[in-house]
Amino acid sequence: MTKQITGVMMYYYYVCKRKLWYFYNCVQMERGNENVEIGKLLDENSYMREEKHINIGNVINIDFLRSRGILHEVKKSNNIEEASVWQVKYYLYYLKNHGVEMKAKIDYPLLKQTLEVELEPGDVSVIENDLGNIMEIVKNPIPPILKQSRICKKCAYYDLCFI
Repeated sequence: MTKQITGVMMYYYYVCKRKLWYFYNCVQMERGNENVEIGKLLDENSYMREEKHINIGNVINIDFLRSRGILHEVKKSNNIEEASVWQVKYYLYYLKNHGVEMKAKIDYPLLKQTLEVELEPGDVSVIENDLGNIMEIVKNPIPPILKQSRICKKCAYYDLCFI
């Protein structure tokens, strides 16, 4: 059975194809990772008045909704902003395909910044292409070749890739 492509998988597609493969194939390394734990604490202690973690079809998990038609994704930093933007655009794409039009914001509470995100006309073809590429990556019997980047040292999968 093929798993549905989730928002986290779209995020990982832009962060690291190898991490995407591991995640899809149930190799979990996040538990106990300091950066992941900091993110969880930030999530638990930010926007406490909001109804959080709105799961839709086990595909997208919206951090919270506020105002009319605006979904919010909370991130610790904007270091990997492109990945965050495409994750949120995937949420908007998924919702639009289910008859719901929305706008979105990425909130960076530690930076006290917000980034507005909209699904633009050209984004649909990019997302659909990305979805095909994601399926090709995750269906391979082995993970993609390691491509070292500046974010590797903070990654929960660092030991798996480098040790």
